[in-house]
Amino acid sequence: MTDFTFTNEYQNEISFPLGGIGSGCIGLAGNGQLVDFELFHRPNKQTVNGLTHFAVKAEADGEVLDARILHGDIHKEYAGGVLRGYHSWGYGHGASRMTLAGMRHFRDVTFHGNFPIASVTFQDTDFPGSLTLHATNPFIPSNQKDSSLPAAFFEWELDNTTDRKITYTIAFTMKNPFSGPTRNAHIQENRYSGLFFSTRKKKSDPAYGNATILTDCPSSSYQEYWYRSDWFDDLTTFWKNFTTYGPLQNRHYTTSGTDGEMATLTGQLTLAPKTQGVLRFLFAWYVPNVCKYWDKAGASGKPYIWKHYYTSLFHSSQDAASYCMEHWDTLLSQTRLFQRTLYDSSLPPVVLDAIQGNLAILKSSTCMRLSDGSFYTFEGANTTAGSCEGSCTHVWNYAYALAFLFPELERSMRDLEYTYSVKPNGEMNFRLMLPLSDTDAFTNCCADGQLGGLIKFYRDYKLCGDTEWLMRHWPQLKKSLEFAWSKENRFKWDPEETGVLTGRQHHTLDMELFGPNAWLTGYYLGALKAGAYLARAANDPEAADHYEALYQKGSAYVETHLFNGEHYIQEIDLKDRKILRRFGQTGTYWNTETEEMKYQYQNGCEIDQVIAQWHAHLTGLGNVFDPVHVKSALRSIYRLNFRSMRELNNPCRIYALNDEKGTSVLSYAEGSYQPRIPLPYTEECMCGMEYAAACLMLMEGMEEEALQLVQAIRNRYDGKKRNPWSEIECGSSYVRSLASYAFLPAYSGFAFDLPDEWIGFHPVHPGNYFFSLDGAWGNAHLYGSQAENTADSIELLYGQLTLSGYLTDRTSVSQITLNGTELAFTTAQAKSGTLLRFTAITLTAGSTLTIR
Repeated sequence: MTDFTFTNEYQNEISFPLGGIGSGCIGLAGNGQLVDFELFHRPNKQTVNGLTHFAVKAEADGEVLDARILHGDIHKEYAGGVLRGYHSWGYGHGASRMTLAGMRHFRDVTFHGNFPIASVTFQDTDFPGSLTLHATNPFIPSNQKDSSLPAAFFEWELDNTTDRKITYTIAFTMKNPFSGPTRNAHIQENRYSGLFFSTRKKKSDPAYGNATILTDCPSSSYQEYWYRSDWFDDLTTFWKNFTTYGPLQNRHYTTSGTDGEMATLTGQLTLAPKTQGVLRFLFAWYVPNVCKYWDKAGASGKPYIWKHYYTSLFHSSQDAASYCMEHWDTLLSQTRLFQRTLYDSSLPPVVLDAIQGNLAILKSSTCMRLSDGSFYTFEGANTTAGSCEGSCTHVWNYAYALAFLFPELERSMRDLEYTYSVKPNGEMNFRLMLPLSDTDAFTNCCADGQLGGLIKFYRDYKLCGDTEWLMRHWPQLKKSLEFAWSKENRFKWDPEETGVLTGRQHHTLDMELFGPNAWLTGYYLGALKAGAYLARAANDPEAADHYEALYQKGSAYVETHLFNGEHYIQEIDLKDRKILRRFGQTGTYWNTETEEMKYQYQNGCEIDQVIAQWHAHLTGLGNVFDPVHVKSALRSIYRLNFRSMRELNNPCRIYALNDEKGTSVLSYAEGSYQPRIPLPYTEECMCGMEYAAACLMLMEGMEEEALQLVQAIRNRYDGKKRNPWSEIECGSSYVRSLASYAFLPAYSGFAFDLPDEWIGFHPVHPGNYFFSLDGAWGNAHLYGSQAENTADSIELLYGQLTLSGYLTDRTSVSQITLNGTELAFTTAQAKSGTLLRFTAITLTAGSTLTIR
């Protein structure tokens, strides 16, 4: 299995999220420290929770052989830095004592980051043995419940490499994460020993909650409180307590602390020479009240508070912790099965790195859950608050991971959008505000977000096959698409029903384009094709015919007028102020010095000019643009936009710099006219856009170029400069980067149509590929026409999947079997292969469908 490893200064920026989807998380730093405690439904970056840590001691023959903190060296901020919180004095006061860098720790530490599991190995020539930490939270596609647990799992492997019997003790020290007055208490439940952290705040308070640490080790000791005193007495005393031979002695106070206090739980294991053992610890939290902290006043004048989804599953952190402990083996075995299947996929290592690195976004504080479990997100995470609320539609256009891995959660976003965001005239807000009933809190729509919504719904419907779901939303879907030419469209997108957007078009770069352009009209064309498919499925053939006719008209115009021979463009006269007067925008969009429009791109080479074709290939829509023109446009993007940052003057946000390479939003060919003030963010490198362009290059036969673009991104996230599990844009853990997951269905050529009960593959290269869709996932072993004597097989590893068809790229098929039993089948030619039809079958975990 591919292993992504980090040592020394390449651990500097690592914070690997451990927590459930939308349920809060903590971070595992590259040197093994626990950081970024984000339990209160908001970001909390560059922090630690007091002196929380793991430590180990080794004992034999009545003496302590060694004891040390389970951290590695730090390699930055020796003079002090930005770490916030408990006993942090900042620059000029030395390395923060919260790092525990002044305590004895391990010299040789390697971080292995293979999401969803991080492993850290600890070795030192002076320590009798070695340790490996495996840290995770369950990540099981199509099992959103167990993938949303408010907990972090820690499994310590101990290896006695010596020639003597040694007793090892691992101590898990945790600061009560709540504000005072607080209590720490020992708990004993069945075969589990632990500590329970609580606060005496009111149960309705957003700061109310509790937390639990548990171990299943039968030989355990604990200390409910560290010594209460001044200066550095608490750590000094604890270390003397811990490094004394024998179990840790309890300290109990009858009075509550004024703030969260430290407590320690230990597990002990005796190992014979040259043997190994395992100790398990679990940290669970329960903060039931979620506050709309970013707008505390709210429309009602009171903060909006709701109960978190996990309160419907558990009544306390101890309840959650017990569930995790009871189901530990199943939860982690299924998580490891997913990890192993994903990592065994026949993908270039850099592509696998991009996929796994960005799946961590789903576990970050960017994501939230509403009371009923609906998925709700910011665009990214700032230091102490989310960045850009409202599950922004035009950013989520790029995010493919959730749709394939947790389709139920992705559909919950469509449910919210088409229930609360579509107005009576069809206009769709691109931000969903809370509370959901406050539909007038945000009133703006965007062309790419609204029209991209049709494509996303089409994808989600094909991934689940739930026609009842489609029928429930069809009236709003239809209304949102037909808003493009509605007389009530105040932005006049396509009032003449030309199939081309010509009016005022808000978009993901936060301003408006005017006039025809391939980028946003591409979304329109894709939406028309998706709408036609959905209309026929919803028994609305008249609408389907209308949409298809509009598509034909628009497509002809785009290829004739918006392709300049090398790439697609925007058709606009920048000197024509009348265009702006039509929409009352002469102030914002008019450059009085050059007497021309601002924030347009005209003849520029824009990175998203053919993004609609990316969506179309991934979802099965077919061609949106002329294939020859698409490939030419991609070559232009590679030639003009992909470059070293040394070549740019970037006045915008800096996501790549110095000798780093990236693909900028916009560029111009030499000799081409460049507007004085072009699109916002022109010089920026936005990872999600880069992935989309690169993935389309792959699907259009430009694999070498695609890999160069991806390698440039991941070189920027090397652990030394930036966090490999938190790509940035407008905040960290930015959801647009979930575009990287699209490389998996792109490489495998995954095709799907569950309403018609078939799936299929057309891989770029023969090999093994993880696949996932609603309620099921597995491993596709694909050889196709490139190895006629070798069978293709679909091995289902989780869930169940009903099929009556399979799309293959094999030139001939002689036999289909399910678990060795032959199936009768017929064949029919399809656009992208041969569709094999058979009587409906249901695959369950362990089933194998073989095609030879």
